[in-house]
Amino acid sequence: MAKPDIITGLDIGSSQVVAVVARHDPDAETTDVIGAARQPCAGLKGGVVINIDETARSITRAVEAAEEMAGLVGHSKGVLIGVRGGHIQTFNHHGAMNIARTDKEITASDRDQVVESTKAVPISPDREIVHVIPQDFILDRQNGVPNPIGMEAMLLEVDVHIVTASQSHLNNVWKAIARAGFDVEEPIYGLLAVGDTVVTQEEKGLGCLLVDLGGQTTGLAVYAEGSVRFTKELAVGSDAISHDLSHALRTSLVQAQKVKEMYGAASRTLAEGNVDEEIEYTSVDGRTPRRLKRAAIFDYIAPRVEEIFSLISEELQRSNYADHVAGGGVILTGGGAQLKGLAQAAEQILDLPVRMGLPQNIGGVPDIVTNPGYATALGLITYRHLGDWARSRRASRRVGLGQRLKSLVEDFF
Repeated sequence: MAKPDIITGLDIGSSQVVAVVARHDPDAETTDVIGAARQPCAGLKGGVVINIDETARSITRAVEAAEEMAGLVGHSKGVLIGVRGGHIQTFNHHGAMNIARTDKEITASDRDQVVESTKAVPISPDREIVHVIPQDFILDRQNGVPNPIGMEAMLLEVDVHIVTASQSHLNNVWKAIARAGFDVEEPIYGLLAVGDTVVTQEEKGLGCLLVDLGGQTTGLAVYAEGSVRFTKELAVGSDAISHDLSHALRTSLVQAQKVKEMYGAASRTLAEGNVDEEIEYTSVDGRTPRRLKRAAIFDYIAPRVEEIFSLISEELQRSNYADHVAGGGVILTGGGAQLKGLAQAAEQILDLPVRMGLPQNIGGVPDIVTNPGYATALGLITYRHLGDWARSRRASRRVGLGQRLKSLVEDFF
């Protein structure tokens, strides 16, 4: 009987750090969350490190708090890292190879080799490939083959989705993690991680749009015919709503965030409770009390919600995959998705069915595993254990203090 693994996932978000500690039982094939914590981070902006020391401190606090909750203080050495931000760029690519052997039977080596061939693509010297994700294999011009091993063909082709990231931005993340005293076990594009845990295989087959609404960025992923076809990071998130409230109410961003969470909704018609009640908050000085009718705040929230989802709709149209998402609809997740009535508002604006995306196949602390704000971090801890192409064949690579992570290419087999 194998000993359960302790896995630590670290989501370097757009304005916060989220840490999750989980116990994975390889025999039972179960993953249970035993600790988690979120830490605001002034050293991050849109998923990019702008202050290494501040980010390192937030990482330390988040991991230590998650470990304390799990009763495993000081246990985490290596962490799985979720990377995000506008520096992420993605595109689809194609590879091909001839099977020269007389038997023409495709082996695992052939499959790996044709995927490897797609990495020979010209990219800027300041960028690195993070993931290469097989979408379809084509055998003698016959497409739609999910796994070609054991089949026969003279020509083996593959379509892939490639994720690249800025070397300098990645290096700054690694430095912050190293300064916090941890090693990088594996970097993972956070949007793919959350997609693997909140989108069902049936939805991926039917075609759907994943919307991961963060604080300062929004991740979009289109799935069709069982695989990811398009990904994009938008430079807008739910913090824009808080900023609007902060200016309108002449209060601090922290107070505006509390007002949004306690009394806000995507629109007045979608609000719960008495919209005409009087609410209290403090002015920007943190002391002077202020009051206003709750109904007033919807005049600032609703236009920004409409703007965000209108931008999402425009991006979906530009992707040329708008016709692929009607079957499975829209899966909405992320910390920003917790605004009351947001799913209903998104459904009206996008004219598509929308559901809230919660992590699946994960046990443990109910308040964590049912919270969309933890979805990316939860996706990280299960990413190596769930799904056919999500398993990484490579050995764990660690980056210690003063070291640099050399290779980021993932094969997904």
